Amino acid sequence: NTTDPVSGWICLRSEPGPDLKLFRTRFDEMRNPRNGATERMIVLCSTDSVNVVASTAEGKLLFVQQYRFGIGLETTELPGGIVDPGEDALEGAKRELREETGITAGLVQPVAKTHHWITYDLPPELLGKVWGGKYRGQRQKWFLYRFIGQDSQIRIETEHPEFRAWAWIDVDALVAGIVPFKRAGYEKGVA
Repeated sequence: NTTDPVSGWICLRSEPGPDLKLFRTRFDEMRNPRNGATERMIVLCSTDSVNVVASTAEGKLLFVQQYRFGIGLETTELPGGIVDPGEDALEGAKRELREETGITAGLVQPVAKTHHWITYDLPPELLGKVWGGKYRGQRQKWFLYRFIGQDSQIRIETEHPEFRAWAWIDVDALVAGIVPFKRAGYEKGVA
């Protein structure tokens, strides 16, 4: 048995749950410290993620648009995603850029990266609605690349397409178009 020092909930036992596309899950049998009742809770565990900033010589940034089922909104985002098990953040950034946009390592030059993890939390109105209510946000590393290819080499029509559109955009417009709860992380990442 383990007790959460903040909430007082006692975990009586844990068992693995199904592996989902973006999360690992487990089931915890928890005892409520207020009334002693036990409840079976599902816990979502997320791995780290990366964002990739591809820029032109003129300072325009590549962004993509995608419908996010969990929040029911179309979002404007940078390419990026979950770091696979056994993969470091740099390898994950290169893979995500290639998988999502068709941009390979030969079409970009590395410029910079964040050395620390950038985190964001979901807003209160989405807690309990997104990710089963058990996950509060995410941590990310950011990578900046100079795109040296041609626009015709950007291909969002991949084997498993995620995006409906892409465009080059000014950094100020990109940050303004981000889902509000991710905006502070984007401001840090592109600073």
